[in-house]
Amino acid sequence: MKLTWFLDVPELRRAMGVILVLALGLFLLFPLATLVLWAFADTWRYPSILPQVYSLRWWAWVFENGDVGKAVFYSVTTAPVVTVLSAAICLPAAYSFSRLRFPGRSFLFISLLAANAFPKFGLYIAIATIFFELNLINTFWGVVFIQMINTLVVMVWIPAAGFDSVPRELEEAARDAGAGPLRVFWRITLPIAMPGIIVAGILAFLAAFDEAQGTLIVGSPRITTMPVLMYTLVANYPEPVGAVFSILLSIPSLVLLLLARRFLIAGYLAAGFRGR
Repeated sequence: MKLTWFLDVPELRRAMGVILVLALGLFLLFPLATLVLWAFADTWRYPSILPQVYSLRWWAWVFENGDVGKAVFYSVTTAPVVTVLSAAICLPAAYSFSRLRFPGRSFLFISLLAANAFPKFGLYIAIATIFFELNLINTFWGVVFIQMINTLVVMVWIPAAGFDSVPRELEEAARDAGAGPLRVFWRITLPIAMPGIIVAGILAFLAAFDEAQGTLIVGSPRITTMPVLMYTLVANYPEPVGAVFSILLSIPSLVLLLLARRFLIAGYLAAGFRGR
């Protein structure tokens, strides 16, 4: 009875909603605020709530470290290659799942989740044994191929939802007007489905950019990306070094997600994972 009375009072419901939102915001922002403080801290000892001494020397150390430059180079070269190859392989498959009806279609579509259904580390070990036989260990292409595992689902499911969103009536009207299949695809289907493809491309890039375990197994010690280097920095250097590098690693993700915000709000991500 008391609970029913509480729910019937709009002011109390509104106040509870505000409290829950603030609690969630504190839960999410407190670690980020601590990370930023560590990045500019020179001396921070218990029980002080804030750093006693601030400094930029750890930022200088990170930018002057040769290993960091090497890791940045491999991260900004492997991730775009992974995204392009994933698009070349997965977009035709996404179009086929959207437009064609063939035996086993639903099973194959759902089976794309198999890469995420098992512990990734064990899967990477199994793949690494194959890569060893193919001389792909410690190579650029070995890292590219292992990172593509994390892009398959989003690069098929979300574009497939984008192709599903194209009204068939528009395509049929274009064909009735004399346009051929390729012209219909390039002028009607692809432009309408493009927002979903853009979202998938951004998420695929971020998945490749942030991948660490597979790159560590297949690429180390020759190919070291930023997430792999993060393990070394956190384990062997003072906390401010790891904080600085974490911020640098987060900047591309933040920028791309802000650029994709309009498409994400439009529901393309949810549509892609709605299933078939």
